[in-house]
Amino acid sequence: MKVELEKGKGMKKMKYVLVTGGVVSGLGKGVTASSIGLLLKECGLRVTSIKIDPYLNKDAGTMSPFEHGEVFVLDDGGEVDLDLGNYERFLDVQLTSDNNITTGKIYQFVLDKERKGDYLGKTVQVVPHITDAIQEWIERVAMIPVDGKEGPADVCVIELGGTIGDIESMPFIEALGQFSCRVGVGNFCLIHVSLVPVLNVVGEQKTKPTQHSVRGLRGLGLTPNILACRSTMALDDNVKEKLSQFCHVSAEHIITLYDVPNIWHIPLLLRDQKAHEAIFKVLNLPSITEEPSLMEWTTRAAICDKLHEPVRIAIVGKYTGLSDTYLSILKALLHASVARGKKLIVDWVPASDLEDMTEIENLDAYKAAWKLLKSADGVLVPGGFGDRGVQGKILAAKHARENRIPFLGICLGMQIAVIEFARSVLGLKDANSTEFDPNTRNPCVIFMPEGSKTHKGGTMRLGSRRTYFQVSDCKSVKLYGNRGFIDERHRHRYEVNPDMVARLENAGLSFTGKDQTSQRMEIIELPDHPYYIGVQFHPEFKSRPGKPSALFLGLIGAACGELNAVLQSGLEGQEKVNCETVNCPPNKKPNQNGYATKPTNIITDAVYSYCNGVHS
Repeated sequence: MKVELEKGKGMKKMKYVLVTGGVVSGLGKGVTASSIGLLLKECGLRVTSIKIDPYLNKDAGTMSPFEHGEVFVLDDGGEVDLDLGNYERFLDVQLTSDNNITTGKIYQFVLDKERKGDYLGKTVQVVPHITDAIQEWIERVAMIPVDGKEGPADVCVIELGGTIGDIESMPFIEALGQFSCRVGVGNFCLIHVSLVPVLNVVGEQKTKPTQHSVRGLRGLGLTPNILACRSTMALDDNVKEKLSQFCHVSAEHIITLYDVPNIWHIPLLLRDQKAHEAIFKVLNLPSITEEPSLMEWTTRAAICDKLHEPVRIAIVGKYTGLSDTYLSILKALLHASVARGKKLIVDWVPASDLEDMTEIENLDAYKAAWKLLKSADGVLVPGGFGDRGVQGKILAAKHARENRIPFLGICLGMQIAVIEFARSVLGLKDANSTEFDPNTRNPCVIFMPEGSKTHKGGTMRLGSRRTYFQVSDCKSVKLYGNRGFIDERHRHRYEVNPDMVARLENAGLSFTGKDQTSQRMEIIELPDHPYYIGVQFHPEFKSRPGKPSALFLGLIGAACGELNAVLQSGLEGQEKVNCETVNCPPNKKPNQNGYATKPTNIITDAVYSYCNGVHS
């Protein structure tokens, strides 16, 4: 369903929804913005998203994961904020690097114009030049289709990173205030996400933090149309009335985002509280309202809550102290585990704790790390940079290989698997990557010839690249539905040394996927192992709820002893959930093997029950 055309004009008017945050960071603006986009999409609108990050970095590519969480990679090679991953997963769209606006990008854009003389000798200032550039960027990017269809979207959801009052976000606040006037009444809706804490001493919901946040927002020239209040429980009616009185927002436009078991409930909370009706009223779109069913999301959220049979995956990494560092990997594991009807349990194993030096310096940490690794049903070694913990990752790969534990290595995880194989099977004790030992006599992993050794930002092999399968009868090709090639996203500057491939293959390591030149190794497998796969790309970035990544589905399937069932399905992203898990109606009988199957697509399957509810 399309937004109606403006009277007397030949094109539709773009609608904008701005999501801001107050009081404290970490309230879940990204999930809220994603859920709002999903809700509007279920109402029949086409939706795109923009994330504004006020930091001076041009992009997220050079930022520490400990400071900013994971770097999400887009098809076009953009290294962006992790919230764009939420947008892609919730809306099932493909965004571009321009959908992530940073202060660095804006200032570089303006300064480049100044150097070219585009400002005709004027004094270049924050207002109007920076603020105009922000507005023009938003309008331009909002018109780029991201859902595979022709023409622009109907609604653009914009998330402003940070918290109201942050000094670095002031130019964006000013620009967005001007922008609300620029697009006009009925085309701009501001949703402010704030905190309503509950004091344990008295158990009372306190409105003062939100009152101050809204007052600060209004003082900067923006007035919220809707309040989305984070709290541990639903807001009492008297609390809503108080917020309405002091924040000048209708009580019907005050929504509670209380704590839920999983984030798939958030769109349901918004729907149940009629958030879409409030947004439509502000955007002057009452004539096209459709009641969003969210049937797939409702069932999926219920399934996730009811799963009880565990599958335990050990993530052996460098940044295990912050789970957001591996956010897309966690989501991909969750998508796959729900698809197999298993309750995901992730054991975080600090890679360095597996090393011999830790046994000497901290025996308890060493024993704890090895206990977690040995009790895991599957092992995943993710990507990373630097030599800290590399030896521990190599030991984890060796443990999985020798004990026939399902293993998936991603990016660096694949590279260390190659190094371990060369050391243990070929007997090359000094086999290494030139990233960690530039003088190694047996370089299994080398710096890519086209890479830059002087500039770090944006110089890796980035974005969607094609991988061609070299073997027709291998696990990875079966998991991907017996395709001849796949397109996955990359982020690396080192690669397997092609000069060593023949020796490794002769020893039993199969390179089942390569690039178009056959010189760049993309997928490795051990044919005689239950599940031992390494990939140079990052399959987690394209995993979606209801459409899990093939390789993650394979890992979970192997970890719970169901790999053959996954391989026999021959369909990437096929969901299988035991009917007993979700209490299917007794008069419905599942298909053979206790499952009902259907390839899932949350966009085209209007009605499909994720409990395997399509019965024979």
